[in-house]
Amino acid sequence: MELTDDIMYEAAINKDSSFEGVFFTAVKTTGIFCRPTCTARKPKRENVEFFTNSKEAILKGYRPCKVCFPLEKLNETPDFIKEILRQLSENPSFKFKDSDLLKRGIEPSKMRRWFLKNHGITFHSYQRMFRINSAFKKIKKGENITSAAFDSGYESLSGFNDSFKAVFGVSPKNSKTKNVIDLKRIETPLGTMYACAVKEGICLLEFTDRKMLETELKSLSKNLKATIVQGENEHFEVLEIQLKEYFEGNRKYFTIPIFSPGSDFQNKVWKALCDIPYGDVKSYKEQSAAICKPEAVRAVANANGMNRISILIPCHRVVGSNGELTGYGGGLWRKKWLLEFEQNNK
Repeated sequence: MELTDDIMYEAAINKDSSFEGVFFTAVKTTGIFCRPTCTARKPKRENVEFFTNSKEAILKGYRPCKVCFPLEKLNETPDFIKEILRQLSENPSFKFKDSDLLKRGIEPSKMRRWFLKNHGITFHSYQRMFRINSAFKKIKKGENITSAAFDSGYESLSGFNDSFKAVFGVSPKNSKTKNVIDLKRIETPLGTMYACAVKEGICLLEFTDRKMLETELKSLSKNLKATIVQGENEHFEVLEIQLKEYFEGNRKYFTIPIFSPGSDFQNKVWKALCDIPYGDVKSYKEQSAAICKPEAVRAVANANGMNRISILIPCHRVVGSNGELTGYGGGLWRKKWLLEFEQNNK
C-alpha cells in the first residue's frame, strides 16, 4: 500500500496507533509537529504536511508538540520514575511516601496518573506488589514468614498477611504451591516493552502498546498457574544487556534462556522462527516446509501470531509469499524497522 498524504491524514484524524513511527504530522499554522496519535485538536487538511522522521520536521522549522512529545521513545518511562524504580529494585522494603516525592519535586498526583496509565495500579499499590513479591521469594527460599514480612518493609504481620492474601488468594503459610511470574518494563529504541520471566527463562517480551497484550498476560498466567507481579528476576539484567547489544548492531542471536509454553506444534513453529538467520526472511510457506508441514501455512501463521516473545523469537523475519510485510503484533512499522536494521547490519 502506498502511503499517501490522504491516508496519513485519515490515520492522524483517527489517532491510529498502527502508524506510530511511520510518519509525523506538522501543522503550518502553529509550527508544531506531532505523532499520529496526538490527542490535540486536529487541524484542517490544508494546514498539514507530513514527514517520515522527526529530523526532517525540525530542519523545516517545526517544534515538537508538548502534548504527545514526538521526540521521546514511544511510552518511555520518564527518568525520574526510572530512578525511583531503580531504588525500589535495590531495596524493595523502602516505602516512598507522598512527602518523599514532593521533596524530589514530583507531584504525587502525576505519579499516580502515570502508574494507573502504564500499570493499571497506583504507585503505592505498585510498591506493595513489589514488596509482596520480594517477601514471597524469601519464603520460597525457606525464610520464615515473620522475617520475610519485616525484611520486606511490613510493620505488622496482620498487614502483611492481608496484602499477601489479596495478591495470591491464600495466606503466606499456604503459599507453597503458588508461583510468580516477574514483570518489568524495559526501554528499547522502538518503544517500551513488558518482559515476564520465571526461573526457566524469559516467557514474554512484548511492546506495551500491543493490542493483544492483556489477553497474552492472562493466558500466560493461566498456562503457568502463576500470578504476574512486578518484581526483579535474574534473567532481566541479561535480557537488557543482550537487547542493548542487538539494537547497537553487535548481537546477531540471543543466548538468554527462553521459556515458551505452548503446544508441540507451536513450539516447532517458534523453533523454526529462531532458525531463520539474522538479516534474512522466509515466507510462511517456507517456514511450513521447514517443519515438514508444507500444507499448514495458515496454522503456521496462527502460531506465529501466538508468539509472546518478540525479537528473541523473531517472527518479524516472516513475510508474505509476494515479499510484502504482513501482520505483526508490534505494528508493521516496527517490523519494517527491524528487517531494515538487520539487513543493514548483516
